Amino acid sequence: MIRKLFNYVLLTSALASVSGTPVSAECGKASWYELTGRTASGVMADPEAYTAAHRSLPFGTKVTVTNLANGRKIDLTIVDRGPFVRGRVIDVSRRAARELRFLKRGVARVHVATDGYTTAASCG
Repeated sequence: MIRKLFNYVLLTSALASVSGTPVSAECGKASWYELTGRTASGVMADPEAYTAAHRSLPFGTKVTVTNLANGRKIDLTIVDRGPFVRGRVIDVSRRAARELRFLKRGVARVHVATDGYTTAASCG
């Protein structure tokens, strides 16, 4: 099982470096989560790291998440898969939620962008 996971992570990393990170932007809801085990990419989860979970972006992808309610931005690295709740586009670490100022609320409307998309104006 661990070998399959390692091979998957290795293959995903190789494909991301060959094809480049997909350029994309999306708007939706973000939530935060506190995982204490290993992530889908195989690294140990750290609630105080600048990390996030996304359904389809390759592991290691750098994204900029903007809280649409207050304009706060933060750069995160995709290390896990999720969210698994309809209507949500990203799960962020506890630290990221704290810095984006939605830790107590639990959910916020956000803009998620990879390189090439730097504005949240497309959310409307």
